[in-house]
Amino acid sequence: MFIAEKQIEIRYAETDQMGVVYHANYLVWMEIGRTRLISELGFTYAGLEEQGYLSPVIDLSIQYKAAMRYGQVATVRTWVESHGKLRTVYGYEILHEDGTVAATATSEHILVKKDSFRPIALSKIDPVWDAKYTEIQRVAD
Repeated sequence: MFIAEKQIEIRYAETDQMGVVYHANYLVWMEIGRTRLISELGFTYAGLEEQGYLSPVIDLSIQYKAAMRYGQVATVRTWVESHGKLRTVYGYEILHEDGTVAATATSEHILVKKDSFRPIALSKIDPVWDAKYTEIQRVAD
């Protein structure tokens, strides 16, 4: 299974009044992780947008395990959990520096035409990208 990793230095602005990372920041880190994964595979999300396609999130699940705080470094691990004709599910682990799991998550995405928002298969737009996702997915769809 192919896993992309990205380290993120936690900024003070990402914390709440309790001094822990505000929950919504994990979603931003997941996007950073997806972008890193796509880039490491040799593709670009911006390239899809330039061609007139978007990849909206249609489902999101996150489990918070251990609080993270300002000054720590988070490691975001991202992989393709499953990839089907119209849906791709990404998996995530966000880790403390000592390897303790801070959060686990999945996000489900579809690909749509920007002008009509009609779903379209990645295989019709970029068969190489589609084949790579099929190859590296953790679980067959």
